Amino acid sequence: MKTLINSFPSSSIGLVLEGGGMRGLYTAGVLDFFLEQDLHFPYVIGVSAGACHAASYISRQKGRNRKVNIGYIRDPRYISYHNLLKTKSLFGMDFVFNEIPKHLEPFDFETFYRSKQKYLIGTTDCLTGHPMYFEKSECDPDQILKVLMASSSLPFISPTVDVKDSSLLDGGIVDPIPILKSMQDGNSKNVIILTRNKDYRKKPFNHQWIARRFYSRYPELVQALLKRHEIYNSSLEQIESMEKLNQVLVLRPSEPLKVDRLERNPEKLTHLYSLGYFDAQASLEQIQKYIQE
Repeated sequence: MKTLINSFPSSSIGLVLEGGGMRGLYTAGVLDFFLEQDLHFPYVIGVSAGACHAASYISRQKGRNRKVNIGYIRDPRYISYHNLLKTKSLFGMDFVFNEIPKHLEPFDFETFYRSKQKYLIGTTDCLTGHPMYFEKSECDPDQILKVLMASSSLPFISPTVDVKDSSLLDGGIVDPIPILKSMQDGNSKNVIILTRNKDYRKKPFNHQWIARRFYSRYPELVQALLKRHEIYNSSLEQIESMEKLNQVLVLRPSEPLKVDRLERNPEKLTHLYSLGYFDAQASLEQIQKYIQE
């Protein structure tokens, strides 16, 4: 029997979504289960793949993330070295953020904007090396797709994206798990979806000269890239401390990951999607209890 959660006892509950490239299929599975249960968080914030999957969650399009990210994964227009040579991006950004949402797998902009959920997308400002967030209410349809493109533009394999006079990149560089932003926005409770196994820690970036040469115009961005592992690991440590105190509820892969950021194996991606779905299903009682306390 399906359990419905149609409303929250408080509006100050956030859903925080990590990125992770193709590891985000785990998040897609979790969010599709949430949609089945009518579990619509009043505040949603994500970066990179997390932000992209959140968009279809808010537009109530169950299965769309799976269809896009697995159905097109072998399409060279989606990801290929040809794209890298032609557009300086491994991912076909125009294909992913224009052709797919507007024509091939239409995104439901009407439902998306009608939703009362607050939705924020995290990006990295290349000039300042600081996070820059965009709210759904501030962006028209074309802008929201461009911001999602910026948040998903991985350093070194994607060009910067210009939005509102700012040059932007992957939101995961400076705020990979935006729990502090959610808390600053007044959310006393947060459900966090991670795309790494427990006890994972990011290693330092050992090729400093590449960052300095690649982004010579953006010294603050270079510093952020060099400190990326510190930022990420510090976020994880804070989240794990809060988790022990029941201040946050965390969903993370319950099996060892066999998918990397640029995975192109449909079977592996489908398994990861299913893992997210079943991990969320197994955690439903715990989620219900947490949000209603």
